Amino acid sequence: MPSFLSSGFFGVDAMCHRGGSMRLMGMFLLAFCLLGPDAFAQRANQRNVKKTNSKTKIRLPESVRSKKTVDMEVAPVRTSSRQGIRYAANELDTFIERELLAEGITPQELASDEVFLRRVYLDVAGRIPTLEEANRFLESKSSDRREVLIDQLLSSPDYVSHSYNWWADTLRLVDRPQPNLVADPYNGYVKQSIAENKPYDQWVYEMLTADGKVWDNPAVGFQLRDDGMPLPYIDNTVRVFLGTQIGCAQCHDHPFDEWSQYQFYQLAAFTAGTSTRMRKGDPGFEKTNPANALINEGKKHFDKGRVPGEFQRIARANTYVVSERPRRLRLPHDYAYRDAKPKDVVEPKVLWGEIPTSAANATPREQFAAWVTSPENPRFSQTIVNRLWKRLMGVGFVEPVDDFRDENPCVNEAAMDHLCEELIRRGFDLKELTRVVLYSQTYQRQAVDYDITDGDMYYFPGPTVRRMTAEQVWDSILTLAVSNPWPFQRPTAEEMKPVLDLDFSKVDFAEVKRRSAKFKESYFAPVYKRNLNQHAYQRNVLCRASELPAPLPADHFLRQFGQGDREVINGSQDEATVPQILAMFNGPITHVMLEPGSALVDNVLQVNNVKKRIDAIFLSVLTRKPSTDDRVLASRELSSQNQTGVGYGNIIWALLNTREFLFVQ
Repeated sequence: MPSFLSSGFFGVDAMCHRGGSMRLMGMFLLAFCLLGPDAFAQRANQRNVKKTNSKTKIRLPESVRSKKTVDMEVAPVRTSSRQGIRYAANELDTFIERELLAEGITPQELASDEVFLRRVYLDVAGRIPTLEEANRFLESKSSDRREVLIDQLLSSPDYVSHSYNWWADTLRLVDRPQPNLVADPYNGYVKQSIAENKPYDQWVYEMLTADGKVWDNPAVGFQLRDDGMPLPYIDNTVRVFLGTQIGCAQCHDHPFDEWSQYQFYQLAAFTAGTSTRMRKGDPGFEKTNPANALINEGKKHFDKGRVPGEFQRIARANTYVVSERPRRLRLPHDYAYRDAKPKDVVEPKVLWGEIPTSAANATPREQFAAWVTSPENPRFSQTIVNRLWKRLMGVGFVEPVDDFRDENPCVNEAAMDHLCEELIRRGFDLKELTRVVLYSQTYQRQAVDYDITDGDMYYFPGPTVRRMTAEQVWDSILTLAVSNPWPFQRPTAEEMKPVLDLDFSKVDFAEVKRRSAKFKESYFAPVYKRNLNQHAYQRNVLCRASELPAPLPADHFLRQFGQGDREVINGSQDEATVPQILAMFNGPITHVMLEPGSALVDNVLQVNNVKKRIDAIFLSVLTRKPSTDDRVLASRELSSQNQTGVGYGNIIWALLNTREFLFVQ
C-alpha cells in the first residue's frame, strides 16, 4: 500500500494492512477535539447500529430498500474472443516492460485479490463491491476468476452508468444547455450507445452528422451543446475526438503549435452551413416563427395573458432543428495575416491527411465527420486509446490527454500503437479495448504513488493511486447504504417524443396546451425534481449519479467532491477541500448508511458473532479483512461502548473517513 494511504482523510492515523502505529482511535480523538465531548456523544448516538422491529422508524425510502433488477439491456462481451484478448494483453505487457527495462525501473508485483477486486469494481462499475460480491470473488478458486469478473462487469448496467459519468464530463452533458433546449433525449442516446456497445467510429460519426430535432434524432444534441457558437464547436470537437488544442487559432496563429488562424477557418468551413434553428419555409414556418405565434395566441387564452413556462418551453424547444444549408465561411474583418485578406471566403481543408475517398461526393459536414473518424486518421484512435488508458491507469501516454503535439511526446509509442491497432482491428469496439487493458498484468499490478504535477515521465510499473471521482464516492456510499441504487432511470427519447414533439404544420393551440400540461407533470424541471424526492433521504436523492439531474447545485455532495458544472471539457476536480471533510465527517450521505434498514446495517446484524461482524464491516467498506491490529482496535472500541450498536457505528464511520476508502489503489 502506498505510504500516504496509511494516513486518514484528515492526516490522522487510520487502519491499513501495515498495522504498527496506524490507529483507528486517531479518528475518534480528532472528532472529539473538533466537536467537543457533548457534540461527539450526540454524533455517536446517531451512529448507533440497531436492529429493526415493528416500532423502528424507517427513514430510508421504501424504493431503495428492496433489490430490483435494473431495466437496461446491455450488450455482453464476446466470450469467444477471450483467448485473443489474452494474447493482446500479453503483447501490451511486453511493450510496457521493455520500456521499464530501458529506464531501469522494476515492475510492481501483482496486486492481491482484495486490491484487484476493489480496483476493478471502481474502474469498471464505478463503485465498490457489495459484501456478497466481495465474498463470492474472494472465495472463488477458479484460475480465471479475474477474467470472468472483468467480463461480468463489462456486461453490467454498472458499466454503462460509470461510463456515462465519464463521457458526461467529456461531452459536457447537462439537462438544459439553454433555457429552451431539452437535452434529455441526447443524454439518453449517449447512455444507450454505451449500453449497446456501438462501434466508437460509428457513434462519433452519428453525432457529427445528425440532422433533425433532438427527439427524432437524439445525436443532434452534440451539435446543439455549442448552439450559436460555430467556432468553439470546432475547437471542442477537435479537443474531444482528436486530442488537439486548436482553440487559440480562432483569433490568431497558435503561439505554441503549428496551427494558424487560416487553418482553423479552413477546418471550420466544413461546418459553416450547419443550422440549428427552423427557418422560414420549413414546415409550419411560413410568415412568423411558429413558437412565437403560439405563445402570442396563449396570451389571449391564459389568465391575465401570462403564458405558463412549460407552454413556452415546449413551443420554443421544437424550433431547434439541426440541418445543413449552403453557406460559405469568411475570415473575420480584423484578419491580420498576409496569406489572405479580411472577409475572404475560406475553402474547407482538413488539418492533416486527406478526406476519405468514400466521402468525396458527400456534404462538407459529412466529409468532416468521415475525416475525423477514419481509421486512416491516427489521431482519432490515439485520442480515445489515451483517454481510456488514463481512465484505467491514472495517467495517459500523453498528458494532458487533449494536447497531442510534437513537443509533447508519448511515453510509450509502441504500447499506444499496439492498442490503436487492436481498436481498429476489433471494429472500434471500446469494450474489447478495455478488456485488453484490464486483462494485462500492467493493470493488475500494485499501484504506485505518483504525482503528475512533478513533471516526471511515468512508465507504468503499475497503475497510479488516485482519489475516487465524485461519482465513484457517491455510488460507493450508495452501495453501502441501499439495496436498490436504481429507484428510477432518466427518460429516453422514445418516452419523451410523444409528449414533446410538435409538428407546427399540424398542431393548434389546444393540442400544445394539452401537451404542455403533460410535459409539466412528467418532465418540467421543477416538478420533475420534486417527484424525485420520494427517493430522497434528508433531501439527497438516493440514486446512481448517472441518473441525477445535471448540473447539480453547488452544495450537493457530488459537486463538493469535484463533479464539474459541465461547462468545460473534463471539468471535474479531485482536490481535497474543507466541505468534503465536513460532508464525510457529519453529512447526511454519511449518516444514511447507519440508518435502520440500510444495506450495511442489515449485513452487520445478520450475524451474531462479534468477529464476523467486524469482518463484515471491513469487507463492506474497505473490501478486505481486518489485520490483527485492526481487529484489536475495533474490539477495543466495541468494549468501550459496551458492545452496543454505537461501537459498530463508530467503526464504520472511522473507516469511511480514511484515505484507504477514498482512494483507488
